[in-house]
Amino acid sequence: MASSAKRKITFLTDVRLITCIVQRGLGDTIVHAARDAGAQGATVFFAKGSGVRERLGALGVAVEVEKEVVSIVVGTEQLDAVFDNIYLAGQLDTPGMGFMYVTPLEKAATYIPQAVLEKLQKSA
Repeated sequence: MASSAKRKITFLTDVRLITCIVQRGLGDTIVHAARDAGAQGATVFFAKGSGVRERLGALGVAVEVEKEVVSIVVGTEQLDAVFDNIYLAGQLDTPGMGFMYVTPLEKAATYIPQAVLEKLQKSA
């Protein structure tokens, strides 16, 4: 087992969390769109909405209760491209298709290969 004295945590501070809530069955579409725009990966989980069976406005669109929630962590420089791509892929400009938002992350951590760390340090 590695000694904790030799281990170092690399914190990511310039990252954002995109959360996209869509109809069940669209999670894979959102993940593919995010990856196409440069995201490294995503987490998808199932959820159940509250009060979503009500009719939406004059259009009278009924919304399904079962949802898929897609969470994607991206660098700030990737944010707009990934956000726009998944918005369009998920057809979120259509009533009842879903909702998405961005949350700033104060601190995040994961394994980062040494070559990537060196590249980031050179560009800073």
